[in-house]
Amino acid sequence: MKIAFVGKGGSGKTTLSSLFIRHLAASGSPVVAVDADINQHLGAALGLDEAVAAGLPAMGPRLKLIKDYLRGSNPRITSAETMIKTTPPGEGSRLLRVRENNPVYDACARPVELDGGAVRLMVTGPFSEADLGVACYHSKTGAVELCLNHLVDGQSEYVVVDMTAGSDSFASGMFTRFDITFLVAEPTRKGVSVYRQYKEYARDFGVILKVVGNKVQGQDDIDFLRAEVGDDLLVTVGHSDWVRAMEKGRPPRFELLEDTNRRSLRTLQTAADATYDLRDWERYTRQMVHFHLKNAGSWGNERTGADLAAQVDPGFVLGEGLVATA
Repeated sequence: MKIAFVGKGGSGKTTLSSLFIRHLAASGSPVVAVDADINQHLGAALGLDEAVAAGLPAMGPRLKLIKDYLRGSNPRITSAETMIKTTPPGEGSRLLRVRENNPVYDACARPVELDGGAVRLMVTGPFSEADLGVACYHSKTGAVELCLNHLVDGQSEYVVVDMTAGSDSFASGMFTRFDITFLVAEPTRKGVSVYRQYKEYARDFGVILKVVGNKVQGQDDIDFLRAEVGDDLLVTVGHSDWVRAMEKGRPPRFELLEDTNRRSLRTLQTAADATYDLRDWERYTRQMVHFHLKNAGSWGNERTGADLAAQVDPGFVLGEGLVATA
């Protein structure tokens, strides 16, 4: 299942996504965790030393390797230079699987040992001083979008993406790449403002959106969130001594997380698992093509000097039944 955590800066989305990743790992599930936020805090939230987290291999500088691998022998994609972040797979493209080993994981993913198991962690890389004036941070997340376009994940397999803060994923089609999106919101007007933006954009694309109320202190906070987001409010999370210890760099064993918060994490997993039977790979592929053609027309064709609409394979539908190309 492909799962996104979104929310405004400071909402606690990285903390909650890291707790959910720990929960999945403790259950023995295979997990690929992706830090798509240019602020790059997920590694530290998973317990890595700051220096180790900062030294993780970023996906952005390895974009050509990613493109060369994914395009495989697809005759519609003539070079890595003509492959943009929205390029969809077609006949001959290489696909990514959660459980496999491949050159993309070898170059960009590192195992993170947790007390309940291990996960693969991938990071976009921070927005650096060298990027100023010559790039925007969307170029950093392009590698993530490209990988999601070529990802085939199955039941009880999880890809958890900590997205960039705010509603910036709407600058591309990446917000449609997930089975479910968890929007982390504090019980304040600012806290639910991102929800309103997401709800408006997501409505036309069948995006499943659920709100996780964070930093909730009592029934009044719950009532506020319920009034603002209605039935989209899935669960709420309050104060956690375990999280406070983690933020101080001294996390207890994960099994000692408070029972109420463990139940909340189980609720998130149940909601994610329930979307499996709702999957529509034809719609997923159609949306992928829609955003690719939109990006090709607005900037891609001019930037690459190629007709990127020709990259679309009209007979191709991404799905679990496809056999990976060697």
